[in-house]
Amino acid sequence: MKEALIFLVLIIFQITVMPDTSSGLSISKPGCPDKCGNVSIPYPFGIGAGCAATSLSPYFAVTCNNSFQPPRTMVSDNSTTREVIDISLERGEMRIYSEVSYTCFASNRTMPENYTSGFSMEGTPFLPSTTRNRFTVIGCSTMGVIGGYMHSNPNLYVAGCYSYCQSINSTSDGAPCIGMGCCETIITPNLTDFAALLVINQSSVWKFNPCFYAMLAEAGWYSFRQQDLIEHLGFVSGKAKRGVPLVSDWAIRNGSCPKDREKAPRDYACVGSNSYCVGASNGPGYLCNCSEGYEGNPYLPEGCHDIDECKLRKQDPKYEQLYPRKDGVCHNTPGGYMCKCTVGKRSDGTNYGCRPILTKSEQVAMGLSISAVVVMSLTCLLVMKLQKMKHSKEKDEYFKQNGGLKLYDEMRSRQVDTIRILTEKEIKKATENYSNTRVLGCGGRGMVYRGILDDGKEVAIKKSKVIDDDCREEFVNEIMILSQVNHRNIVKLLGCCLEVDVPMLVYEFISNGTLFEFLHENDQRSQVPLDLRLKIATQSAEALAYIHSSTSRTILHGDVKSLNILLDNEYNAKVSDFGASALKPIDKNDFIMLIQGTLGYLDPETFVSHHLTDKSDVYSFGVVLLELITRKRAIYIDNLNENKSLSHTFILMFHQNRLRDMLDCEIIDDEVMIVLEKLAELVMHCLSPRGDQRPTMKEVAERLQMLRRLQMQLVKKNQPYQSALFL
Repeated sequence: MKEALIFLVLIIFQITVMPDTSSGLSISKPGCPDKCGNVSIPYPFGIGAGCAATSLSPYFAVTCNNSFQPPRTMVSDNSTTREVIDISLERGEMRIYSEVSYTCFASNRTMPENYTSGFSMEGTPFLPSTTRNRFTVIGCSTMGVIGGYMHSNPNLYVAGCYSYCQSINSTSDGAPCIGMGCCETIITPNLTDFAALLVINQSSVWKFNPCFYAMLAEAGWYSFRQQDLIEHLGFVSGKAKRGVPLVSDWAIRNGSCPKDREKAPRDYACVGSNSYCVGASNGPGYLCNCSEGYEGNPYLPEGCHDIDECKLRKQDPKYEQLYPRKDGVCHNTPGGYMCKCTVGKRSDGTNYGCRPILTKSEQVAMGLSISAVVVMSLTCLLVMKLQKMKHSKEKDEYFKQNGGLKLYDEMRSRQVDTIRILTEKEIKKATENYSNTRVLGCGGRGMVYRGILDDGKEVAIKKSKVIDDDCREEFVNEIMILSQVNHRNIVKLLGCCLEVDVPMLVYEFISNGTLFEFLHENDQRSQVPLDLRLKIATQSAEALAYIHSSTSRTILHGDVKSLNILLDNEYNAKVSDFGASALKPIDKNDFIMLIQGTLGYLDPETFVSHHLTDKSDVYSFGVVLLELITRKRAIYIDNLNENKSLSHTFILMFHQNRLRDMLDCEIIDDEVMIVLEKLAELVMHCLSPRGDQRPTMKEVAERLQMLRRLQMQLVKKNQPYQSALFL
């Protein structure tokens, strides 16, 4: 192909007359940049690893050159790298800067100064647009020729135009390019390779027209100027300094639109819901569009979003003609809109018109009937009003009993604005009236519901058991302290509801379940690498260390277990369920009576003394560490089908030097065995029978951080050796 283009160049130069010597919703993949400088980068294009649809074509990967200000987007074809002006998903177009072919003469008989531009787009998703580009020639007594090959066609394609002018005065600025000073012509579709050349008779024009240009450029971009004829390379160094804009049609070239009822191939690009496929207008392949009534990126799974026609009508009058409404109230629907008729009217058979339902006589009869109904309704309303007043009075009483007035006073005095006090109505709406489908979990201390507030925020709503009168003041104090807890690994308290008999707490919603479910109730039992287990352990320890030592008053969790450690989508740990646990007394002579705990996690010393301390949380956390490294439950069933205590079994096996028998086989690796041994020693310290022999949670967190760093160093150190084994 390239040899044929060179042959074309030689043929054209042989016939040349010369002297004896001579163009707001998310458009990119999540986590990928959506802009480079002023250019938006919609998927399937992308910047960086994993951001472009390289499985469809490697040429969808673009780069961002930050050496310019603003940065410039660059794309490669088979011949070179070119700057991108903009990318359009809707039209399937990419505008780029293209080079200009030129020939310049210093005199009638000197060798010309030449530059020939061309493209090779074979194998790429790009083809020069036949409707949006024009082959343009600038000069006098000049013929421009474009030659190349079309997709899947071995025959050579040649086209061109001729520009003539006797003198500079025979031309005028802004004149159309129809042959006087400049000319232009269309190109054929499916053109994959091409070069632009010039055939010149300079003998009569070189004195006032030293340079001649040929280019494939966006239609309408060039406007003729006399100075482009006069100046030596003035057009290239001026208007076309960065090149000329060229419109490339792009498409998914390796495939076509599935036929009706035909199963789409695995690499089908139109993955967005509410999207459809359309065949490419230039060359093979197809494009994806959002369905009517939707907009966005059809190449992303959830890229097409509903257009709110009613909202647009309010924003700009021009949309009133695009989305007409004769009568009624505009109502947005998925993929469209409709007009809801007002009372007394019904649809006229169109989507946007209404007409009266009843005649005048029918309306009179209806009015009398309605009057009778109104009288009855008012009677019912009066009864309901009295019941509502009674219920409202009960809510006021509950609000006072549950410390609502004290909470308001505390919030004003401390200027706390992070706690939101919700009404019973808001809680019922958020939980769909405490629907069973909204239950996240239940236990001895109450129920937890998944709720959605009016602002769309997902929350977890905890409905605790009835609180004694003696505990209500302490309950308010705990809310105030927890409102000031701000740690990335602690589930945040967002609000409360006090106007019910059982006060309710509202927390942020963590969507990925509990650590207990992740370790023990995974149906496929997917592998959990050691670095992830260390990450979860470290973050949980940092959260407990924070509530023990970094808050205004020490908060004791009292029920540390894997069920109370939540995981977000990135598997970051979030310690939860200590909203109504206990505050460590300021007076050291006071102590907290143990009122809760979970079998298998409970500190033996606390079980005997009934005194809850910060070292009680350390012991329970030691059991959680055991779950992470053994992947066994705190109370598990052994091979003899007997219930066993994980902590007691581990202590026995550790003293018998049988650590490997207890560890989860997924993480046993000689490379990191030292980390596992150090981790086991830390567990043993946490499980010490006496609380004063256990480390603090701050010390536990620091040791886990050191073990994480050690594990990463060991893995990194052995990576070169592991790579060599695969060579």
